[in-house]
Amino acid sequence: MPNLEDYLKWRGDLSFKVSPFNEIDNMILARFSYMPFNKIKMSSKETIEDIANKMKEFEEDKFSFHGDREMCQLMGKSERFKRLFVTDFEINNDKAEEKQFSAVTIHLPERTIYLSFNGTDNSIVGWKEDFNMSFMENVPSQIEGAEYTKKIAAKYPYTKILMGGHSKGGNIAVYAAIACGKRIQNRIKKVINCDGPGFDKNIVESENYKNIIDKVFTYIPQDSIIGRILEHEEKYDIVLSTAKGIYQHDIHSWQVEGTKVLTVEKLTENSDAIKQTLREYLKNTTPEQRKIFVGIVYDIIESTNVTTFKEFSKVWVKKLPTIFKAYKNVSEEDKKMMTQMIFEFFKTGTQVMKENKK
Repeated sequence: MPNLEDYLKWRGDLSFKVSPFNEIDNMILARFSYMPFNKIKMSSKETIEDIANKMKEFEEDKFSFHGDREMCQLMGKSERFKRLFVTDFEINNDKAEEKQFSAVTIHLPERTIYLSFNGTDNSIVGWKEDFNMSFMENVPSQIEGAEYTKKIAAKYPYTKILMGGHSKGGNIAVYAAIACGKRIQNRIKKVINCDGPGFDKNIVESENYKNIIDKVFTYIPQDSIIGRILEHEEKYDIVLSTAKGIYQHDIHSWQVEGTKVLTVEKLTENSDAIKQTLREYLKNTTPEQRKIFVGIVYDIIESTNVTTFKEFSKVWVKKLPTIFKAYKNVSEEDKKMMTQMIFEFFKTGTQVMKENKK
């Protein structure tokens, strides 16, 4: 079945004049921010073709996730994308602030710019920032996304704005649109969130959120997990994915037909059960408890001196003595709290499953 790469092979020879910008183009540019721009020498203004050529010799492991290398090369060869200019790449990863952020701007025809926000990479600190969303109203990368949007809007004042991202990148795109101010919101045409988390209830109920929500659109696969975390109020489509479970989060598994995304009518029971479980779990635990729990788990993983989950998956068996030692140093009070948190999660999940069966 056709995916984003198949679309590029089929549609890549048609310019935007011949075939107007569509939702699959939108999704591809939302994902484009995942490319490893920090591993090449970027000038102030590059074409997608230039970038693809610079990344041509990169092996798959230079990219954060499988599928991105092929997408990059197909975009660089396509008449549709290769001459688009790319500017204003920024990356700001700060371990002390527990921040993982990067973004890039793509220049489309008809005075339109596309702000593409990178999602979670393979770094430990990137995932830590994701989990921080469970107890923080906003995280550093969201705030940075809003500042980036204000700066780019000021730099290119007579342009229309599109914004998007996948996973946490989608969440950042929406947050940036919420927080950038009404004048910039008026220039925004559309914001897409590809299976990214939602927001704290306080944000969803804010005036700024209500001002932009009609321009926000979300895509989630039928077994979505990440995209159902926290609160959403925007319109959405359920995308058909060929993967299973959590692996449906992989945007390269999403199916397309012609210039449209292939959709299904409803989410799976598993996705609904996870959504209910997470919602109840957040009700039954305090932000402080979640903060302590996430912090302890992060400290234990960090004790192994790895920086990415790729590294951790290779060495965790060898590092078991280090992990046990780090756990042993956790206070008895915190160990008890961790046990209660884990128990609460599974108890909530069991109750949700029983209710669903009824």
